[in-house]
Amino acid sequence: MIDKIKALEALSTQLEPTPDKRAEWNKKVQEYADRFIDGLPDAKGFVKPDQLNDWPTDYPIGEDPRELDELLAVLEREVDHWGVNPASGAHIAYIPGGGVFPTALGDYLAAVTNRYSGLLFANPGAVQLENQLIRWMCKMVGYPDGALGNLASGGSIANLIAITTARDHMGIKSRVVESAVIYLTEQVHHCVHKAVRIAGLGESIIRYVPMDRRFRMDVAALRRQVEADKAAGLKPFLVVASAGTTDTGAMDPLDAVADVAAEHNLWFHVDAAYGGFFILLDDLQPLFAGIERSDSVAIDPHKGLFLSYGLGAVLIKNVRAQYEAHYYRANYMQDAQALEDEPSPADLSPELTKHFRGLRMWMALHLFGLAPFRACLDEKRWLTRYFYEEIQKLGFEVGPYPDLSVMIYRYIPREGDPNEFNRQLMEKLHRDGRIFVSSTTIDGVFWIRLAVLSFRTHLFHIERLLTMIREQI
Repeated sequence: MIDKIKALEALSTQLEPTPDKRAEWNKKVQEYADRFIDGLPDAKGFVKPDQLNDWPTDYPIGEDPRELDELLAVLEREVDHWGVNPASGAHIAYIPGGGVFPTALGDYLAAVTNRYSGLLFANPGAVQLENQLIRWMCKMVGYPDGALGNLASGGSIANLIAITTARDHMGIKSRVVESAVIYLTEQVHHCVHKAVRIAGLGESIIRYVPMDRRFRMDVAALRRQVEADKAAGLKPFLVVASAGTTDTGAMDPLDAVADVAAEHNLWFHVDAAYGGFFILLDDLQPLFAGIERSDSVAIDPHKGLFLSYGLGAVLIKNVRAQYEAHYYRANYMQDAQALEDEPSPADLSPELTKHFRGLRMWMALHLFGLAPFRACLDEKRWLTRYFYEEIQKLGFEVGPYPDLSVMIYRYIPREGDPNEFNRQLMEKLHRDGRIFVSSTTIDGVFWIRLAVLSFRTHLFHIERLLTMIREQI
């Protein structure tokens, strides 16, 4: 048996590269990363493939190792060339991701050290670091001391944690699900609908609250609907407002929504996944008035703080409610109960296995400080306003004046179907690919969207988009 173990050890130790091999691999990966970043100014925002190839089946996993140069060549050819380029400033579609360089450093160190940040017992420092980040965001939105939340993979899981907490805290048991009422607008992000369904609330009553001309929730209509539902013997329990919708960037009137929630004992959740960090701009803070009165907020550092994909957050005022909705202790984890001075992320979310995702945010905020983040957010807001003015000079119709950094626009041709014209315009812009934009349909009307949030998007990209559009109309 000893001989067998030693033979296996000799083979398995290949998984621990020598210092020289690590240095070689690090150098080549760094060179690849530098070449990618340095090439971004000339790279397209979108490259549409004619057809999908079958490289995954042509490149099977085998018993023998391959050279890193070969793998990087495949990565460059098959992954980093096609499709959307979220790292590029030319990505002005959907809600762009970020990718500031310290994200990679934080993720690299988190992966090398493989620190587990799910339980305080396993790594007090990692848990305290992540909780410090959450408390900083809680303070940013005006939550009191004692509020916390969780660092999640993105807005989808953040919204799920909030809605699950609301469900349990508001006493929505299975026997009352069909009479429970949730209030939101048709502009709420689709991940909220997914969270409602996953949380077992798919048979609840969804009330779509009317909106004003700026696609903001009509609070008077909300109040009337809640009162009517209560009079009908139903159980209103949750209202979801948006601080920056994905389609148009609209800000719901949070303070007025908070009034209704307080009057009728509703859990008030704010989806600020896209727009939340604009609260760092002093002159935009009035738009966020009332967010401090909410019960929970979803907010994505991988959007408004320009980090790479994979870091969202949920902020929850009532940590006890969050704990009771998510806590579970297995017998084999009895040792982990030794330290309970600081809440553990695993007790406040669906995740038990949890990588140290907060390190990327901690590194970026400390290496840069807040000033350039504020400036970047402000720049994106003004770039959007500039485009709003300039696109009208080309004869385009626009949606509401942008609250943040998203807006919609479309061209009305002299004849023919405007929807089809703008669809074809989108196709032409996609085939060009120098700047990547997206579209949406609201009440049957096809709109082209502008979403400026990449930290690499600057005036040059907006001017280039205007040039592309000018060439196509």
